[in-house]
Amino acid sequence: MEYRPIYRIARTNFIWLLLIGIIVFLVTPDTFAQTPSPGQIAEHIRASLIQIQLNEANNPTTAQAHLNELYRQYTAIRSDIVHYSVTADNIIQHGFRSAATALETSDMSGFAAARAQIWTGLLYGGYSVVTGALQHGDTSTARRWLSVREFRHANRFVRPNADATRAVYAAVDGILSPAEALAAVQTDLLDTYQARLQEALQSLANADQQGFVSRRAEAAALAAGYFTILAPAYAEQRGETALIVAQTLFSELQQEASTGRPVALRLESVQELLRGFRAAPLSPAEQVRRSGQLLRFLQLVPIEYERGVRNGQVIIDLEIREAITFFTGAQAAFTDLRDLLETRNPALAATVANRLAELGTALANAGNRSQVTDPVTIKSTTEALLADLRELLPPEWQRQNSNADFDVIRTALDQMEQAVRAGEYALAESARLEAYAIMEIGPEAKLIAFAPQYKPIIEGYFWYGQNEHKGLAYLIEQRAAPSEIAATRIALDKALAEAEQALAGSNAPLAVTINSAVIVFREGLEAVLILASLMGSLRTPVQRRFRRPIWIGACLAILATALTWLLAQGTLMAMARFGETLEAIVSLIAVAVLLLITNWFFHDVYWKDWMASFHQQKKQIIGGQTGQWIGLITLGFASIYREGFETVLFLQALILSDSITTVLAGVAIGLALTTLVGLAVFVMQMKLPHKKMLIVTGILIGAVLLQMVGHTVNVLQVIGWLPIHPIRWLNLPYWTGFWFGVYPTWEGIGLQAAAAIFVIGSYYLAEYLHRREQRYGMAH
Repeated sequence: MEYRPIYRIARTNFIWLLLIGIIVFLVTPDTFAQTPSPGQIAEHIRASLIQIQLNEANNPTTAQAHLNELYRQYTAIRSDIVHYSVTADNIIQHGFRSAATALETSDMSGFAAARAQIWTGLLYGGYSVVTGALQHGDTSTARRWLSVREFRHANRFVRPNADATRAVYAAVDGILSPAEALAAVQTDLLDTYQARLQEALQSLANADQQGFVSRRAEAAALAAGYFTILAPAYAEQRGETALIVAQTLFSELQQEASTGRPVALRLESVQELLRGFRAAPLSPAEQVRRSGQLLRFLQLVPIEYERGVRNGQVIIDLEIREAITFFTGAQAAFTDLRDLLETRNPALAATVANRLAELGTALANAGNRSQVTDPVTIKSTTEALLADLRELLPPEWQRQNSNADFDVIRTALDQMEQAVRAGEYALAESARLEAYAIMEIGPEAKLIAFAPQYKPIIEGYFWYGQNEHKGLAYLIEQRAAPSEIAATRIALDKALAEAEQALAGSNAPLAVTINSAVIVFREGLEAVLILASLMGSLRTPVQRRFRRPIWIGACLAILATALTWLLAQGTLMAMARFGETLEAIVSLIAVAVLLLITNWFFHDVYWKDWMASFHQQKKQIIGGQTGQWIGLITLGFASIYREGFETVLFLQALILSDSITTVLAGVAIGLALTTLVGLAVFVMQMKLPHKKMLIVTGILIGAVLLQMVGHTVNVLQVIGWLPIHPIRWLNLPYWTGFWFGVYPTWEGIGLQAAAAIFVIGSYYLAEYLHRREQRYGMAH
């Protein structure tokens, strides 16, 4: 009878095993099941290498064991890197070997250089895997490896880019194609690594001046590593020979830095070699934005400087810091634009660079109080700079740019918060008023016109309150805590960002789809009417044979319309760099043609003269003895292609205001309706009220015309081709502009009214002339 103890033991063991199983099951998802991502492994390697140098340099055995463990971790992700870039793997492998050698010889500067080589090699590997995976359509691998990257350091002038992340995730979701995501990734990462390259070179220059051996070796290795990532773009722009020269120079720079010798001369050669090179060229919109920042920031430098200096002495440090801040922003913008400006006028670009350096030196000396330049001199230097820039910058870059104003507003608000943290509430109020003044003289007029719903929100945050946040003016007056002011600032930043986006001007996607459908259906209905009229007069058995060439001509016209669409799309893509300027020109042409044909829709001249001309041509062709088929094919082609060409023109204007997908949805609806009418007329032989249908759709086209006029005026005002005079007493909701292109400006509403008067007036004028002709005919 030993079964009871055995049973109890078995039962107890089973319970323990069950509990252990449950614990393992619960713990596994959080600990064991999560495989570290490539980004986590790479970052762990980078951080651990720093710890080895800081904490284990005096214990080579421990350091070497730690290094070997890091290499083992690298092998976990090595296969992907080798698959897409053997070069990146070779760089990393060489970096680990160099690090091991440096530990054996206690060469800490060599270890610092090896650390930089391993890290930039991992970045190069990550970039290669992401771009290579996207080229092969492998979006999941691209997403997994995108975390092996760096970001451009953010400051008040440059925000960290997330374009690559958004693009890759959009590709994973099927919103973007891998090719489109690849372009965004390359632009984002190349821009980041070029900025990092410049930072590494600046760090190298500082370390060289201060004689920091290890930091100099590390910075030189970082610079060489970043350039390796940029090398394909450099070769594409400068050629393979120039790339070999650049690689040799970077190698020599790294070698000199590792020996502890000064590198100033070699560094100067590297900087000269990189002059004018930009791995990810600025888009036209970014060029305009940087130009606006450059001009606006420079204009503020002497204003801030004069407030901080009296009688050759600095009396307000914060004002000098603000002047230096604005100068830094202007200098950063000029650096981004310099390669483009040097192609326009190298000598003048060099003059601007020298004057900027002179101004920067004067401001730095005032900042450390070693030499305080007279404000009059600062002002004259700045005015000379601005005069040179207005000559150097392309005219289209110098148009009023709300984006630059918003950048300056944010900078002034940064200074406000800085003053609050320093307890300087009077200076904080000065910075707040400065930010609000820029808002008033810059974006406010456009806000009133195009996004009035944001104006009271922004004003509330600037002054005495909005929603749950007290206003900045009230908080500064009450000497509120920095955290409370920061909370209102965050809310204000959000409102400013939304307002900035709204000022770009846009239409509701559904409105664009409806407009596209109306245009296609109206033009298609007219084409059906023309064909039905031409075919209807060919009823006898002898004449029926003439229908076939007309049908052939109509089919050729449809094919030609499709080819015209493709040609128009290709042309617009080639000219996309002109941005809103291109949209303005195409919209103006579309509005002009739409005014003309809308005028035709509403009076008998169109129906009688236009249709009579087709029938007259048909009679002449049929009455001839030769060339009947060619003539009828041409007649069928001309009668339909005219409608197709007009449709393509109008749709291009809509595409520029929204997206091709939105417009194509409307095209599909319009074609479906046209097809139904065509089947009813030609297959079912139904008698439809064509003229009434055309009049109704003509009225809809008139509504499309008014919306297009309003949107075109909006675009012209955004790019500075038309002035803006808001109707301040007219408060229209945002959706009136978003849906119908109606904005409370005298220019917009005035031109929309003029278009309506033109179309309606032409109808009554035509009716008057028609009745007068009838009376004249009866009298004679």
